Amino acid sequence: MTEYRVLGRTGLKVSPLCLGAMMFGWWGESDPGESARIIDRALDAGINFIDTADVYSQGQSEEFVGQALAKSGKRDHVVLATKCHGVMGEGPNERGNSRRWIFQAVENSLRRLGTDWIDLYQIHRPDPDTDIEETLGALTDLVRQGKVRYLGSSTFPAHQIVEAQWASDRRGLERFVCEQPPYSPLVRGIEAGVLPVAEKYGMGVIVWSPLAGGWLSGNR
Repeated sequence: MTEYRVLGRTGLKVSPLCLGAMMFGWWGESDPGESARIIDRALDAGINFIDTADVYSQGQSEEFVGQALAKSGKRDHVVLATKCHGVMGEGPNERGNSRRWIFQAVENSLRRLGTDWIDLYQIHRPDPDTDIEETLGALTDLVRQGKVRYLGSSTFPAHQIVEAQWASDRRGLERFVCEQPPYSPLVRGIEAGVLPVAEKYGMGVIVWSPLAGGWLSGNR
């Protein structure tokens, strides 16, 4: 039986392992049937946490995940996470962390995922052109609309995590409840700043690239 962990201080219980869906779609596994089989095996093994992003295969990863969950009928049993920020079109406003783009990006992700809500919506990277209060304000509105349940950041440096927490407190906005940083025996920079900051603010930590981009897999 899987022993679930609480994500930060949210009360939301997730499996210790999260299924990353970055390679579903034309970046990697282009067969939606095989992607669905991978998802089904993960769910059968007790994983209830799936993470993807709009930029993964330009939306195809989200489509594959949505199709698999619809077919299995297990959407209600899954903590579904996705992200926005990356370039999704040729237009100058089809990227970034502005209110305009976040509102459009979340609608696109909901459609591709075939769901009415996203459990964890993450900002994929910081945006030097956008005030963090604008980003958090837009995300807060999405939470209040019921389209998003929780908010997170990904690959934010420690000082920007702190800035976001301060902005949430100062403006009464929803806060980032977790951070998703790269971490492995070869990439340990978060130990100096990000991990202590996450602990201070009660944030969950969802690490990515635990095999250092394949260098620790034995296949390099």
